[in-house]
Amino acid sequence: MTNTLQFIYNHPLNKKKKIRSVLNFLKWQISSRLWDGSFVFEWINDSKLVIKRGMTGATGNIYVGLMEYEDMSFLLHYLHEDDLFFDIGANVGVYTVLASKVKHANTVCIEPLPLTYEKLRDNIQINRLDNVTSLNIGLSYEKSKLHFTTDKDTMNGVVIASDANNQEEVDVDTLDNISKLYGVPRVIKIDVEGFEANVLKGAHNVLKDEKLEVIIIELNGSGIKYGFSDDEIHNDLKKLEFNAFKYIPLERKLIKLEKHGTTHNTIYIREAVLANIEIAIKNANSFKCHELFI
Repeated sequence: MTNTLQFIYNHPLNKKKKIRSVLNFLKWQISSRLWDGSFVFEWINDSKLVIKRGMTGATGNIYVGLMEYEDMSFLLHYLHEDDLFFDIGANVGVYTVLASKVKHANTVCIEPLPLTYEKLRDNIQINRLDNVTSLNIGLSYEKSKLHFTTDKDTMNGVVIASDANNQEEVDVDTLDNISKLYGVPRVIKIDVEGFEANVLKGAHNVLKDEKLEVIIIELNGSGIKYGFSDDEIHNDLKKLEFNAFKYIPLERKLIKLEKHGTTHNTIYIREAVLANIEIAIKNANSFKCHELFI
């Protein structure tokens, strides 16, 4: 809890409401224990999130506005209306709501676990998102079936030998196959708990297509359990002329990185379109969140 409180207190969007945000956290901890049902949280630009206790991928947005501040801000500043966005490892659909409710982009969201997928569907329905296609599958380098853990919330992923009983068999396909049905996206977000390398192996054609301009991908060392290193992914994307960046939302500034990030997501941008992207984010509309405009 100490780490959570420090995260809340120091979050950039809590500059004007540090104490109030901590009190919101405490209020949520109490109310979610007294009531086991779902809560509807009013979010950015009339968007909503259906949240229950234990949904750590969503509850942080109650306390800090944008839980993954830099990457979510980049998405809000860069996506255009009617762009195609792929949300891979959508969980309960936080990125999907930002993309399709706030920015009015078309989204294909992919979530393998049936129970989590139901929560994703709740967020799609409460926001009346007819511009979203949701798929209850996983992604890998070939069409097959895989087992996923079911008791690790946002940390659920493909089963490895050390995982115990709580698992479920899920159909998986490739990103290339999905793109044949729905098109090549302008932006992809990939958060699959260490399985990113196998998702990218199944995206050979998508990665080469110039319509794909941005990849937001979680690289935090968890791929090692599947035999992959983040450095390999970074180098493979570099060969495809994607460079790593960190985003400074309040300055609307991209900072080029020599290496990928080590704790959260890294933004990869196709080299040929960097100048256009920098112009687009500078000219994007602002969004009010936690009494600040970003």
